[in-house]
Amino acid sequence: MLPEKEIEEIAESLFKSERERKTMPPLTEKYPGITIEDSYKIQSSVLKRKKNEKVVGKKIGLTSKPMQDLLGVNEPDYGYITDKMVIPEGGPVNISELIQPKIEGEIAFVFGEGLKGPGVTASEVLKKTIGVVPAIEVIDSRIKDWKIKIQDTIADNASSARVILGSKLTSIKDIDLRLIGLVLEKNGKIVSTGAGAAVLGSPAQAVAWLANKLSEFDVDINPNEFVMSGSLVKAEDVKAGDCVTATFDRLGKVSTRFV
Repeated sequence: MLPEKEIEEIAESLFKSERERKTMPPLTEKYPGITIEDSYKIQSSVLKRKKNEKVVGKKIGLTSKPMQDLLGVNEPDYGYITDKMVIPEGGPVNISELIQPKIEGEIAFVFGEGLKGPGVTASEVLKKTIGVVPAIEVIDSRIKDWKIKIQDTIADNASSARVILGSKLTSIKDIDLRLIGLVLEKNGKIVSTGAGAAVLGSPAQAVAWLANKLSEFDVDINPNEFVMSGSLVKAEDVKAGDCVTATFDRLGKVSTRFV
């Protein structure tokens, strides 16, 4: 584990990297002894530096088996979503505010009640869900060339940058989220397809994992927060001028454009 002084130094470097739109070398190269626990401490310290931002949701990353295998891990990770990160549906995403962005299509859960682990099950998640909305997550890495290991991405807020939520809230009654299909289009062309089962076998299971993982740090999923449950498809690169639409079976669609 890293000493507290180094935790704070890394957090300050990541904070500046995001603000100045500059990449930095992988933390795992400079600090080979960095642990996952260290990385969550760094993530929390970076968040505390964003004094004018309010946490409105949480995100789950690394929910697919291929991504976990790529990074040599057997569980997802998580990060925080602040009000500054949320873009209105259809509204522009300013590329100049990002470094090396990619897009993902996800199902976002909206809660009226809080979720507190440990012991949260997928059934409890579904019971407390007001509804779900189609969503696009813009991920970005402050680590040069996306050369990340799990410690790098966790420290970097699970590589999250922006979120676009659809306006249609759908009840999950009589809907099996595992079977929800997604078509991701860029500039009118299909670039990827997927289904809810790609997310830890079930998006609700991913949210249950999050609630239980957060309990290790005495953190809850708070009432009226939303949770980005993980991507149904592989991440796709985007650039200025791109228009992106994510269309979900039964849930509707959400679009955004990059300027």
